Amino acid sequence: MKAVILDAATLGEDVDLAPLREQVDSLEVHAITDPAQRLERLAGARIAIVNKVVLDAELLDQLPALELICVLATGTNNIDMAAAERHGIEVRNVTAYGTASVAQHTLMLMLALANRLPLYQQDVAAGRWGESAFFCLLGHRTLQLSDKRLVIVGQGELGSRVAQLAEAFGMQVAFAARPGNEAQDSRPGLAELAPTADIVSLHCPLTDATRGLVDAEMLARMRDDALLINCARGGIVDEAAALAALRAGTLGGLGVDSLPVEPPRDGHPLIDASREPLNLIVTPHNAWISPESRANVVKLTVDNLRAWRAGRTA
Repeated sequence: MKAVILDAATLGEDVDLAPLREQVDSLEVHAITDPAQRLERLAGARIAIVNKVVLDAELLDQLPALELICVLATGTNNIDMAAAERHGIEVRNVTAYGTASVAQHTLMLMLALANRLPLYQQDVAAGRWGESAFFCLLGHRTLQLSDKRLVIVGQGELGSRVAQLAEAFGMQVAFAARPGNEAQDSRPGLAELAPTADIVSLHCPLTDATRGLVDAEMLARMRDDALLINCARGGIVDEAAALAALRAGTLGGLGVDSLPVEPPRDGHPLIDASREPLNLIVTPHNAWISPESRANVVKLTVDNLRAWRAGRTA
């Protein structure tokens, strides 16, 4: 039984793939795969293991031996699911592999923005501390998290874990209604909660209902000193509107771990703005990358392989 990993580099070089090798007769590992290389590398394979490589209908039509696609992530948008179903190819993904890692990253952004860390680091680097008339700098108003209101969009495993950590800091947590389902949801919608929020943290999928959820209108509902954190997907926030609000002083801080196009080979306004004196943090979609999280991706993929093999022999 031949299996092929097309983009093992997305897991990092320090992740042990031995548990995957134990589940198949042969495992062919490629660090990165260009679109033109997909067909040749998957020829004859019964199992394709991918993270972000696109497996479209045209490709799947040419892979008669393929029986299983294991996605090393939660999202399956890079797989043509209809074509896979048409060919009888099972698709299995992994979920909740990085909850602790992403929740920790979210709190890191929250703490750093609340303490105006980007601004104070710029001040120190510019020599302003050494120029101070007294022992410290206090030119940027910080936010003590205790007793502040955190509004979370997304009450799944990740949003719930962030809520637990926030409550440990004494924060008051409220969950917003699922976007697009406000009429059937007993929880208030984000538009209603936004004016009360000291911090808004996004942990929802990118869907038609959440695309552009935090736009100029939603930002106008928020307090001028509120913090906005997006450790979900790029596109949920209108980044141009958020940057404009940050520059105008109508948003207290912005932290994002994802952008609409990744990697941002053509740049992005938020990356350019990170050089400005703004309470802004942009991280390179690495909230999930703790060694424990990446090892968990392998473990869950092994579970998927075992379950698939058991189903075939049942």
